[in-house]
Amino acid sequence: MVHDKKVIEEVSGWLRVFDDGSVDRTWTGPPEVKFMADPVSPHHDFKDGVATCDVLINADSGLRVRVYLPKNSSDLSPLSDIEKTAVYDMHKLPIILHFPGGGFCISEADWYMYYHVYTRLARSVQAIVVSVYLRLAPEHRLPAACEDGFAALLWLQSLAQGNSYDPWLKDHGDFCRVFLIGDSSGGNIVHDVAARAGNEDLNPLRLAGAIPIHPGFVRSERSKSETEQSESPFLTRDMVDKFLNLALPVGSTKDHRITCPMGKAAPPIHGLKLPPILFCVAGNDLLKDTEMEYYDALKKGDKEVELLISHGMGHSFYLNKIAVDMDPFTAAETEKLIDGIKQFIKKH
Repeated sequence: MVHDKKVIEEVSGWLRVFDDGSVDRTWTGPPEVKFMADPVSPHHDFKDGVATCDVLINADSGLRVRVYLPKNSSDLSPLSDIEKTAVYDMHKLPIILHFPGGGFCISEADWYMYYHVYTRLARSVQAIVVSVYLRLAPEHRLPAACEDGFAALLWLQSLAQGNSYDPWLKDHGDFCRVFLIGDSSGGNIVHDVAARAGNEDLNPLRLAGAIPIHPGFVRSERSKSETEQSESPFLTRDMVDKFLNLALPVGSTKDHRITCPMGKAAPPIHGLKLPPILFCVAGNDLLKDTEMEYYDALKKGDKEVELLISHGMGHSFYLNKIAVDMDPFTAAETEKLIDGIKQFIKKH
């Protein structure tokens, strides 16, 4: 007898979970926005000043990353090999380790919404971006995604030590200037990886900074902004509740240390060894109030932190290519965000 699978959970066109445990992430929302979740194939040739490749960093686990290399770093063809080596050493590029968002349940490092932002960031900052293909919930509940993020950082350390090899990073990457960056739930991973890194000897790698962008920091009791703020295409209250219900360890609440790092269930922030932080908040984000609770905890804990607020913007606004192209205000705020990240990296 054939068993017809039944949907037991569905999240806003992004995801359907069936009673046999299988998951379908086929986009079923408005077709005009589907392109933002379409994969972009890697290209070793430079397009708009950036080349990309996918790298398997752990054969046992299957963990992969996508690497973005800006063109200027390799435009040395007129030089001799000896001269090229000297220039490479003088002009090594900072490395930005990126964790995609998606409520820990959806999104891949090769999605167009990330491609259009992180090619631009690599080009603007003149940095190598390494974006991690994270394991997704509910098949892999937390802390799986955080473990993948930390494993990617250790891979960078192994490259710095010479125990692993990647030509783009070896030739162009400055392992003394590694920065963590993450969108939405990827911002949660930034905090978790940075906090864990503070207890590790990462030499010769140096973690120079962390950039959580609109992190998914929440608590069991809804904040005022979560209750009253208008929802956006990238974040609704239903999405927050359903994604976290699928992502958190069974029996956990939103007060879990990964989703509420400023709460009582998390290690006290004042006791953490954290790198300098650029904390990015959107003025109209549902999660603005709880994000600011985290910022206040950083300040009270005497952590080095800068605050970058995108006024009038909603959650992950810069990932919305349609809005960036069609709305001058969104385009301007996206430019300010990228410039703020550039200036932060330049300082550290």
